[in-house]
Amino acid sequence: RFAKAAGISIATVGLALSANAATVKLGSDSGGLVFDPANVTVSAGDTVEWVNNVGFPHNVVFDEDEIPDGASAEALSHEDYLNAPGQKVSSKFSTPGKYSYYCEPHQGAGMKGTVTVN
Repeated sequence: RFAKAAGISIATVGLALSANAATVKLGSDSGGLVFDPANVTVSAGDTVEWVNNVGFPHNVVFDEDEIPDGASAEALSHEDYLNAPGQKVSSKFSTPGKYSYYCEPHQGAGMKGTVTVN
């Protein structure tokens, strides 16, 4: 019984660890005001995680005019600033298409990215 229960727990942990299809750093390791990587491709139903790295504050904002019909920019966006290293936000993508996003404080510096959902 114990081994069987432990096997289920390990399987559950394995699924939880693989839930994020992509991880994007907010700010490059060299200090650049960029999303790293800037472009990711995932499958419908996958989750993308953004991790605050350097050069903060950062946020992740989706433009309603640059996402597929039927998707919600408000639901996907994380407009509150991330102010400490390692802070994380994530969004689940269900509708196939191309999603463009940016960092509000660094949009003028070109900090933007895309998520393509197949």
